Amino acid sequence: MGSLLPLWLLLLLAAAYPGGGRAHRRRRAQVQGSGGSSPVPSETPAAFWVRLRPEFKEVQPGGSVWLNCSTSCPLPEYSSLSTQLPRGQTHSGPGWVAYQLLDVRAWSSEVRCFVTCAGETRWATAKITAYKRPRSVILEPPLLVGSEYTLRCHVTHVFPVGFLVVTLRRGGRVIYSENLRRYNGSDLANVTLTYRAPARLRDFWKPVTCHARLSLDGLVVRSSSAPITLSGLAWRPVSKALASSSIAALVGILLVVGAVYLRQWPLVHNQSKESRVSAG
Repeated sequence: MGSLLPLWLLLLLAAAYPGGGRAHRRRRAQVQGSGGSSPVPSETPAAFWVRLRPEFKEVQPGGSVWLNCSTSCPLPEYSSLSTQLPRGQTHSGPGWVAYQLLDVRAWSSEVRCFVTCAGETRWATAKITAYKRPRSVILEPPLLVGSEYTLRCHVTHVFPVGFLVVTLRRGGRVIYSENLRRYNGSDLANVTLTYRAPARLRDFWKPVTCHARLSLDGLVVRSSSAPITLSGLAWRPVSKALASSSIAALVGILLVVGAVYLRQWPLVHNQSKESRVSAG
């Protein structure tokens, strides 16, 4: 009889509170499924960062550079560097890896560092720019040939030539400009620009300059030559030769005229004398 008492009490409670068992089961299921007191372990890792320094670096063509990839992940599973540049040495420590990049000849390169932490991969980006400002911009004195004068501008040891624009100015106005985008070499180069124009008196005594401009995606590098005036035409070798030839020709003409005059002088003198005699 004692063993049936608990069952009898349970039946009595069930009759007094219909649906109570189901509500209790629902509440228990809600507590177990809510995760408030017993949360289900999450597989998502805590946020971590990745940095690649320096973010921007300018180097000489053919030079090298070190990049440092660091992270806040305490136990990185994997790290790597993505680049088309040749790689050299690698050094590492807790939370960082240093990479050496060699022989940088591409004028602009993007480098990415990847780090995987607890199954999640993040990355950081750096940009390397290789360029060389012209060592010199030299404008030769104008060269006069006939009715034209020739200008030559030399831009030395510049890179990348494909992003170079060479401009000639006379009296502050642009008289010629050339874009060299067709050149895609990966070495330092020398560029010579030749321009011919008619020689006009109104252009004399005006300063002429040569300008070199590198336009590298927002980075603009400018260099200019010393000004030269068109009055220097008379001192060029070809101009001197032309002037000497003109003078020699003029002297030759005068000599010929003088010789003819001297040869005809006795005849003219005799005719004049005979005329005076007959008149007397």
